[in-house]
Amino acid sequence: MSGVMKRMGMIFRAKANKALDRAEDPRETLDYSYQKQLELLQKVRRGVADVATSRKRLELQLNQLQGQSTKLEDQGRKALALGREDLAREALSRRAALQQQVTDLETQHQTLQGEEEKLTLAAQRLQAKVDAFRTKKETIKATYTAAQAQTRIGEAFSGISEEMGDVGLAIQRAEDKTAQLQARAGAIDELMASGALDDPSGMAKDDIAAELDRISGGTDVELELQRMKAELAGGSAPKQAIEGGADPQDAAQQSPTQHKFDKQ
Repeated sequence: MSGVMKRMGMIFRAKANKALDRAEDPRETLDYSYQKQLELLQKVRRGVADVATSRKRLELQLNQLQGQSTKLEDQGRKALALGREDLAREALSRRAALQQQVTDLETQHQTLQGEEEKLTLAAQRLQAKVDAFRTKKETIKATYTAAQAQTRIGEAFSGISEEMGDVGLAIQRAEDKTAQLQARAGAIDELMASGALDDPSGMAKDDIAAELDRISGGTDVELELQRMKAELAGGSAPKQAIEGGADPQDAAQQSPTQHKFDKQ
């Protein structure tokens, strides 16, 4: 049972792979890859913007702390000038605490600035890569489209495409049916002429009757021809012979002798 299931799974995967390969369009795949690269570039740019925002926020905090430190220093000097050493000491203590915060913020600022520079460089490199991929993508798409068009034109001229193959089969079937009908019509004509097939209407004649009609038709033509010759010659004997049913040739041969006897 496990062997049958493995075989069915293999057949299903093979058919699915073939269907996917037939449905896959390289141009769509390239466009999808380009879209994913643009999304990645957008994320990197957002990262650069976030780091730059954090760096700017630290700069503002540093400026505030430095302003407070300068103010405490001025207060300490003023307190010493007024003889209030205790106030001066308190001001300097607070200034020292602020200075530690300034030092920490400066360290973070440098770290963020370094990260920002790295991300900016990475974004520039990724941008160049995306631009190069876009150019290559469009070139490949144009080449693929041209090759596809050339292939279709070649298949159409050679008649191996599916559309032209259907047309060729239709033409071949039409020619075969035409030849079959012509052969059948010829065979029926031959059978009708030979008398092998009977005419159900009763109008057709057998071969003997047809031959007699042909002979009699020829005799009638000869008789009519001889009559016309006799009329043109002005002789009455051939005409009487023809009307009496005599042979036109015998009448033509006897007519000169008959004329001699008539003169005597």
